[in-house]
Amino acid sequence: MKNYLTIALVIIAIAMIFIGVTAKILPPALTGIGFIIIAILFYDKKK
Repeated sequence: MKNYLTIALVIIAIAMIFIGVTAKILPPALTGIGFIIIAILFYDKKK
């Protein structure tokens, strides 16, 4: 289950970073970076 959550967070993060960069607005890009950090924490906690 945590694998699916981690994969979903990474996909959402990539999408948000892409939207933020293409639209040249900062908040979605920062949220995407935050999602990547959360995904890394979930992945590390699983070990």
